[in-house]
Amino acid sequence: MKCTRCGSELRPLTTDLPFKVSEMTIVILKGLPVLQCDNCMEYLLEDLVMSRVEEILQRADTAAELEIIRYAA
Repeated sequence: MKCTRCGSELRPLTTDLPFKVSEMTIVILKGLPVLQCDNCMEYLLEDLVMSRVEEILQRADTAAELEIIRYAA
């Protein structure tokens, strides 16, 4: 797959990404599978992964300022 930003190849890797789920809450998902560009470092979440991310974020504790959750498919 090609990067939509620069046209270089995207390669699969696992990384940790932060998501802001409310004004005061950030959730860090650990071990998240992404496709990342070797050239510009732009990343892409595949549709199935994004669906799972949305499910996880809906259950996040918005009373906490920071929550760290391990991604599991």
